[in-house]
Amino acid sequence: MKRVGISLAVVLCSGLVMAQGRNGRGGGQRPAAEPAAAAEEGFPVTDPLVIKKCGTCHTKDEKGNLSRISWTRTTPEGWEEAIKRMVRLNGLVITSEEAKPILKYLATNHGLAPEEAKPVMYIPEHRIQDEDVPNEAIRSTCMNCHALGRPFSWHRTKEEWTLLTTLHSALYQQAESAFRGGNRNGGGGGAPAVGSAPAAPAVPVIDQTIDFLTKNYGLHTPEWAAWRTRMRAPKMTGKWMVSAHILGKGKYYGEMTIAPGAADDEFTTTMKLQPVGGGPAITRTGTSVVYAGYSWRGRSKGSAAPASAAPDDLSSEMREAMWISPDQSWGQGRWFWGEYQEFGLDVKIQRATSEPLLVTTDKYSLKTGSKAQRVRLIGNSFPLQVTAADLDFGAGVKVTSIVSHTATQIVAEVDVAADAATGKRDVAVGRSSLQDAIAVYNKIDYIKVLPETALARLGGDAKSVHPKGYQQLEAIAFAKGEDGKIHTGDDIDLGPVDVNWSVEEFLSVFGDDDREFVGSLSSTGLFSPNIDGPNPQRKFSRNNYGDVWVVATAKDEKDKDGKPLVGKSYLVVTVPTYIKWDQPEVTK
Repeated sequence: MKRVGISLAVVLCSGLVMAQGRNGRGGGQRPAAEPAAAAEEGFPVTDPLVIKKCGTCHTKDEKGNLSRISWTRTTPEGWEEAIKRMVRLNGLVITSEEAKPILKYLATNHGLAPEEAKPVMYIPEHRIQDEDVPNEAIRSTCMNCHALGRPFSWHRTKEEWTLLTTLHSALYQQAESAFRGGNRNGGGGGAPAVGSAPAAPAVPVIDQTIDFLTKNYGLHTPEWAAWRTRMRAPKMTGKWMVSAHILGKGKYYGEMTIAPGAADDEFTTTMKLQPVGGGPAITRTGTSVVYAGYSWRGRSKGSAAPASAAPDDLSSEMREAMWISPDQSWGQGRWFWGEYQEFGLDVKIQRATSEPLLVTTDKYSLKTGSKAQRVRLIGNSFPLQVTAADLDFGAGVKVTSIVSHTATQIVAEVDVAADAATGKRDVAVGRSSLQDAIAVYNKIDYIKVLPETALARLGGDAKSVHPKGYQQLEAIAFAKGEDGKIHTGDDIDLGPVDVNWSVEEFLSVFGDDDREFVGSLSSTGLFSPNIDGPNPQRKFSRNNYGDVWVVATAKDEKDKDGKPLVGKSYLVVTVPTYIKWDQPEVTK
């Protein structure tokens, strides 16, 4: 597998609409057509409103299938996108009151199984991450415009994948060019040598892509067949424990109470979050919809107006995208805000019961040989009586005393043996265990700035309608793992470290001066971009775009030569996103 970094802002429409492209699917000469395969069974549409609003164009057969729709499955965002496209391209007339139940029905009855949705959750979460590229055909077709999570969020028959490429060929010249661009796995390359066997027929790259998508993202899958049987209404009401991490702000914990909403799959929420390290609590209220029994989409906002105009204010309205476990006992996802969804909480919720539940700890790591280290364990329903024997940090970490405890918090003192094995440790309170709760280490070997490749966007002056896109950075300490090498997969994450922040020039051209114009960096690692421009103070009156290093210099940690540890992140400060593709309505 090859990996590639992507920006989720780069997208094109993908379609349900059938359109005719040049040369069929756009691929030049192609092999002789194979005999047509038997048509796959579709999933009948039974909702009267869907039939009424969609059936005027999507014909109904004797089995209750609606053309195109019954042979397609996707996420709430995918169906919401499709409804918008029907309005935009085909003149569908629909009100928001009609669209909402239609979206619910399609996302639930023609959606994805939890196992299918989880790998592509980063799309509704608006999370930027690396992707595994399965082959060069996908890279040269889908990835020209899309994050891979976009096409992989859909499941279709081969005919539907083929019609989708036809739509792209008809509407998007860039797609047509990509579909024609080169062949893979043989063919082409001029005339064969004298006496050699004839070259195998060229396999058009778009056909390779369709074959891959049909095989791996087909309409009928074991996961969907099982989930259609198992699916049940979401029973989310009650008390939930919340743990979260916010880039640049650290760990948060709290409680969320979920109450019934206007429908069986709708809910209202109230929650209280507070930083593990101390500080003011945040109270929020919100609403949510759970599609297909597991796919949480919601909105929440602070009980008071944002305390400041700061873009990273935690009282801001947030959107919520979470994957709920099939047994409805826990969920995880991202709550995000910002004009580019650049701020967010990585969240996990767990249902509170009468059984002890360990949610988080106040420490990220413990050093070998350290004594009398106080560790605060945070959770719910802890026993009335707690002894040192009830806590377990693994071999080499001894609980010496219980300093204090309540039903939700335990403060313990621990000693760490000098020869304790290094690495991540599970921590247990009775039968409740928190996986990878604390790391044990003997030395900080380096620090890393996250994200390692960062993005900010110019904008926001009085003459611009385009808002700024900020970037929060965080410095994390690491220790070498079992292989004794740094920057490898077994390195141990030790948590945030105190640093001084600065910006350095990334020298890409002669006389590079981006550092002076791209923006400013706060003492907490928040990068604020400049206005877009043009800037008369810059050569050729260019805009204020550029690329720089964001540098974190450790305040206390030193290398073997006694010099402060330093980490860097490559930051690109680019132009605004002039056209936004988003599906905010799924949270309403």
